[in-house]
Amino acid sequence: MSKITTVEQLEALYGLPGETSLVKELDHIIPEYAAFIEASPFAALATTGPEGLDCSPRGDLAGFVRIHDERTLMMPDRRGNNRADSLKNIIRDDRVALLFLVPGSGTTLRVNGRAYITTDAERCASFTVEGKPARSVTVIAVEAVYFQCARAIVRSELWNPEKHVDPKSMPTPGQILAVTSRKNIDGEKYDREWPERAKASMW
Repeated sequence: MSKITTVEQLEALYGLPGETSLVKELDHIIPEYAAFIEASPFAALATTGPEGLDCSPRGDLAGFVRIHDERTLMMPDRRGNNRADSLKNIIRDDRVALLFLVPGSGTTLRVNGRAYITTDAERCASFTVEGKPARSVTVIAVEAVYFQCARAIVRSELWNPEKHVDPKSMPTPGQILAVTSRKNIDGEKYDREWPERAKASMW
C-alpha cells in the first residue's frame, strides 16, 4: 500500500475540484444557507487545543444556532457532563468548524470560523428554554460557509428507518461505564436512573 505524503500526489489521484465545488464557498451567510441553519436541530462542533482535536455533538430545538448577522452565529451551551472539552479548546485556540444536519435532507452545511465564549446575562437569557438560560453562548465569526453534497447521507442511508439499528443490540452507556471503570460504577443503576436524570437536566 502506497502512502500519499504530498498534496501533489493527492491531486494526481483525485484531480482538481470542479467549479461547483469552489463557487459554493462564501465568507458570509446567504438566505439559502440560512435556511439550513434555521432548520437544523443538530450540529457537530470541531475544535482543536493543546491536548488535540475534539468533535462534539450539539443538539437543541431547530434553529438553536442563531444567525446574528450574515457573518456571525451564536450557539447556546446547555447542561452536560461538565467536561467542556470544546469550550476549553476555544479559549486556547479560537478556530472552529460546524457541520449542520437537517433530518430528512441529504444536504449538509459546513461553517468554518473563529469563536469566543460569553456569559453576558442578556445574551444567555435570550436562549432560555423552559425557564433556563444558556450556561454560556459561543459566538462564531464566519470565515467560510458552504453546502456539502448528499453523497455521504445517501450512501449511509442515514434517514432510512429500515436501516435504523435496534438500540437493544448496542452496548448501553451503563455497560460501557461498568467496563471502563472496572465495575466501580454500577452500570445497571446508571442505565436505570438515566431517563429521569436526563429529563431533569435537559436544559
